[in-house]
Amino acid sequence: MFQTDPYAFIVGLIAMSLLPFLAMVATSYLKIVVVISLIRNALGIQSIPPNMVVNAMALILTFYIMAPLVEQGWSIFREEVKDKSAETVYKTDAALKAAEPFREFLVKNSDERQTAFFVRTAETLWAKKDEATGEVKPAEVDERSYFILVPAFCVSELTRAFEIGFLVYLPFIAIDIIISNILLAMGMMMVSPVTISLPFKLLLFVMVDGWTILIQGLVQTYIK
Repeated sequence: MFQTDPYAFIVGLIAMSLLPFLAMVATSYLKIVVVISLIRNALGIQSIPPNMVVNAMALILTFYIMAPLVEQGWSIFREEVKDKSAETVYKTDAALKAAEPFREFLVKNSDERQTAFFVRTAETLWAKKDEATGEVKPAEVDERSYFILVPAFCVSELTRAFEIGFLVYLPFIAIDIIISNILLAMGMMMVSPVTISLPFKLLLFVMVDGWTILIQGLVQTYIK
């Protein structure tokens, strides 16, 4: 039987408690859920699809995109603990090596400008003062550290999500403007343009197969 290392057990519990947080800010979930929420607002239907469905769609697509990384990490972990004693199974070395595919995912999908910013900032924020000379020395920062990659990835994904949202909004704004001008020209100022434009927005979205284009486009952004 395995002899449980109490320190490794505590680390494991902490890691498990952080998994939902990491799933939200350090995977493809972040961009997907923001883009789907933006397309819902652009259509002018605030509660359709409902939040539960939006989050479920984002989670399903996240599992689909991240599945190869999980498989690679699990293969690495099994190789690391293979033919080793029970005491080493719960050591963190194997887990850290298994997380390397995830690190590469963060590196590939992080904007270099964001990474450089967080590295420069960390050198100042984490600077240490030499007690002997009183001189403040910049901290040595590894740009592949998770403390750098996670915030850089988060900001990069938010930026890309809003770029996609801007492009998605344009045709629907055009429809709103056209409908508003037509109603104004007909003297129907008391009629809400949203009421008239919504069916046309839905028709346009269905005619261009909007969900398929949107979902396929989001998935393909992670093919590099």
